[in-house]
Amino acid sequence: MTRAGKSGGRARRGESQPAARSPVARVVVDVPLAHLDRPFDYLVPDRLDDDVTPGCRVRVRFAGKVVDGYVLERVEESAHPGRLAYLDRVVSSEPVLPPATAALARAVADRYAGMLVDVLRLAIPPRHARAEAEPPRDPAPVPERPAALGWDRYPRGRIFLDAVHAGRPAHAVWQALPGEDWPRRLAEAAATAAAAGRGAVVVVPDHRDLARVHAACVELVGADDVVALSADLGPAERYRRWLAVLRGSARVVVGTRATAFAPVADPGLLVVWDDGDDLHAEQRSPYAHARDVLAQRAHLSGAALLVAGFARTAEAQLLVDSHWAHEIVAPRDAVRAAAPRVTAIGEDDTQLARDPAARAARLPSVAFEAARGALSAGAPVLVQVPRRGYVPGLACASCREPARCRRCAGPLALPGPAGGRGEAARPAACRWCGATEAAFRCPSCGSRRLRATAIGARRTAEELGRAFPGVAVRTSGAGEVLATVPAQPALVVATPGAEPVAEDGYGAALLLDGRVLLARPDLRAAEEALRRWLTAAALVRPAGRGGRVVVVAESGLTPVQALVRWDPAWHAAAELAGRTELGFPPAVRMATVDGSPAAVADLVDGARLPESAEILGPVPLGEVDEEGVAERERVLVRVPRPDGRALAAALAEAQAVRTARKEAEAVRVRLDPLDML
Repeated sequence: MTRAGKSGGRARRGESQPAARSPVARVVVDVPLAHLDRPFDYLVPDRLDDDVTPGCRVRVRFAGKVVDGYVLERVEESAHPGRLAYLDRVVSSEPVLPPATAALARAVADRYAGMLVDVLRLAIPPRHARAEAEPPRDPAPVPERPAALGWDRYPRGRIFLDAVHAGRPAHAVWQALPGEDWPRRLAEAAATAAAAGRGAVVVVPDHRDLARVHAACVELVGADDVVALSADLGPAERYRRWLAVLRGSARVVVGTRATAFAPVADPGLLVVWDDGDDLHAEQRSPYAHARDVLAQRAHLSGAALLVAGFARTAEAQLLVDSHWAHEIVAPRDAVRAAAPRVTAIGEDDTQLARDPAARAARLPSVAFEAARGALSAGAPVLVQVPRRGYVPGLACASCREPARCRRCAGPLALPGPAGGRGEAARPAACRWCGATEAAFRCPSCGSRRLRATAIGARRTAEELGRAFPGVAVRTSGAGEVLATVPAQPALVVATPGAEPVAEDGYGAALLLDGRVLLARPDLRAAEEALRRWLTAAALVRPAGRGGRVVVVAESGLTPVQALVRWDPAWHAAAELAGRTELGFPPAVRMATVDGSPAAVADLVDGARLPESAEILGPVPLGEVDEEGVAERERVLVRVPRPDGRALAAALAEAQAVRTARKEAEAVRVRLDPLDML
């Protein structure tokens, strides 16, 4: 042990002196190298004694450069045997890294084989000096507990709210009823925690959901006690709102995935809505999922956790099956009363007798009938299309081989009409390089004819406009996302996740191209298809008011049956059982290792994997060269769930060895990613 005050001899004039109390600061340095993922000790000069507080931002000299860092704590002594360097300066004495956030960030980094500094970049927004200099506002008064009568439709709903108000660590998976005013229900749960003087964190997928939940929370607890956080805020406003949470001015925070780290004081409730949405998965290292971050936080802080949605993921089902969480579901009679009537293709012989081509048609006659009935009743009709664009996928009309560009091998697509409606579509063009392909010839069979593999939202809107003359057709997708539509006859063509809310509910919903959704080469294809269908169908009026849903997919498929019966819990249980049998997450912990063949082999061979580890692959990623060798490949490593921590630690250690050797080729490691196939 080295006493910091004795690290040098008698001080010369002008030299720094260590602080009299707790002179050693343990600092996390912002250096993106895996072998440096640990705190480093620095001396606190006496001139900065009052400014260096645990959690503050500092600048330190590291390997000859001045870099950013965060002070974790101040201690009396250091275990470092050599001479310690002094802190260079204090950027801000604001304690932006509370101990609870530091512990959560460390736990998330360890779970995902990542680095602490990478997690801190997600958890702490960039500093804005002007916003930080503003005086903190007084905390809002504790609100009254809401009546929350809507939760009484769920047998365990009131019990969960009572546990939240009492400060007990309740964990629940909530299955929202179709047509449920879920922003109001989440706001009531958050207000219940705030009424007990504790904080609440609500994480939603996108800005539309954020706006709805924020408005509901403001209505219950007041604007001063609610903060909305999202990436599209400006730097100053985002930091100002984040500081309001840090300083205790607001108890309820609503936001997108990074909000899972929001520094709410004494959190009493943590909520994630629609955890199956891929927007909850972080696209930057260490690729954490908001649901898992909140679960870790609930475990560390003792807060209640609510995983909510119309659908249910296999991960949420695992929480229920393991008895870590209880399910909050409505009785079947309440589900039947709230759900619309759902029709699938081929569910009875009468339907096929009336329309023999229903199995092959993109819009069978039963869908036209449902749309006409809703429009004649004065209600809008929702048309969900899996893909945006005009014709986003083309294939050879003879052999069905995907059509690719002759120049770069990219996929061909029809960009849409040259001008207004009714004009001829422009020639096929490459979606990668943009080159036009006017003289396509299939390299496999020589055919020159093309066919669509999927029809986009724009083309669908064009076709529906011709099929229903005089009816307004509106689109909602990547270019323009509608928030609401009025209660009047209209066809609303939307891509998944962009469905606007109808003021009095949709009269019907047409869920097109079910075969395209279910045929995706993805482990979660069935789960994702059902989630999209349930989200759209939940916007439709109940069957008692004439609400109808037509899903263009075979009635015998498991996800279609789950939609018809409105039983996502049954589908989640079947999905989890299937993945358990096949050995896929969440039944096991699985890691993907991506990189060049040499780099992947070097990391996997050098990792001290658990004895239970099973290595699958490698498989090529993307195109291969003339010799059949892929530039990048992927290896899967899976272990039983009890060995998940050991797997993450082994891969993190292997990454550290590679960075210490200064290997030039990077390797990407992800634990339990959404797209592993």
